[in-house]
Amino acid sequence: MNDVEKTNIERQNSGKRMRRRKRKMTWYAFIVFILALTAGATLCFTFLFNINEIVISGESETYTYMEIVEASGIRVGDNLFRIDTDKSEQQILDKLLYVETADVHRDFPSTLRIKVTRCVPAFNVRYDKGVLLVSRKGKILADNNFYTKGIPIIYGFEPDEMTPGKVLTSLDEQKGQVFEQLVSRYEKSDVNDGISAIELSNPSDIIVTYESGMIFRMGNWTDVEYKLELAENVMNDESVKGKQGYLTMIGSNQCSFRTTDDPASIPGIVLPTEPPTDSDGNLIFPTEPETDPPYVDYGGYDDGSGYVEPAEGDDGWGIYDDSETPWADNDGDGINDYDDLAVPDDNGFGGDNIDYGDDQIYYDQ
Repeated sequence: MNDVEKTNIERQNSGKRMRRRKRKMTWYAFIVFILALTAGATLCFTFLFNINEIVISGESETYTYMEIVEASGIRVGDNLFRIDTDKSEQQILDKLLYVETADVHRDFPSTLRIKVTRCVPAFNVRYDKGVLLVSRKGKILADNNFYTKGIPIIYGFEPDEMTPGKVLTSLDEQKGQVFEQLVSRYEKSDVNDGISAIELSNPSDIIVTYESGMIFRMGNWTDVEYKLELAENVMNDESVKGKQGYLTMIGSNQCSFRTTDDPASIPGIVLPTEPPTDSDGNLIFPTEPETDPPYVDYGGYDDGSGYVEPAEGDDGWGIYDDSETPWADNDGDGINDYDDLAVPDDNGFGGDNIDYGDDQIYYDQ
């Protein structure tokens, strides 16, 4: 009788048990990892990494420590992981008018650092009812009726936003792009071009006036940064430096210079004229002329009985109100239907029963 060996069967069963055991151990390890991760996250977002110090740095002389902290919306005790640094930066810029930039970052394990820079007035932007004072990065600082000395005046910009604290934008896309390039140039370095005015009324023919009396006919709104740099290089050339005259772009990469004995002027170009000023130096902007109140001829006359008869010719009642708004009858058509001016009797005769208030009635001859 032959012996039966069961070695292979035992070995096969043992392998299955080992694989099952490994799978269970893997699941156990995964569950333990998730529990540990959850516990760690809970600790991080609750008990650990809470703020116990807020440090303010940068140029913040305009505002106090507490004003900046209040504007950020962050308090001691808040969790570093749970705060929204982007939101806090924007809140500082929105609430503190003279803060140009704000950088909020976490310094683990328990410190929050806020760095701010102050706004630097860089442009006077003239519009039909005033002058916007704008920072180097394009933030509106004030809506004045005077110019801030020592910074350029921009004419013809057509701003569509005049609210301090907002970013300056234009109704004209090309003019807006010109201003963005000016901002970009000022951001790169502390440039001082000596520019006194920029005329943007026609974005295809931009004119730049310098304090030296030089006038630069830049051309269109493209490559503003490059053109200004080219003009600066020409003015600093030994053959041109200190002279008065005017520069003109030729093509896209050349600039010509011509001299004059007097401060430069360009034939056919009329630079902006300034409105008069009062005794304090504030600009006086023209007011709209007063207009006569609207007049309506109803082509009728009151015969004394309270009934308005139609009239021949152009004679009739003319009516206007003190609010200088167009007058219409209760029918909504603005035309006298012969009973609009009548006072209704007990039977309702007379029609509209209008309450004139401060309206005045004139007889039209």
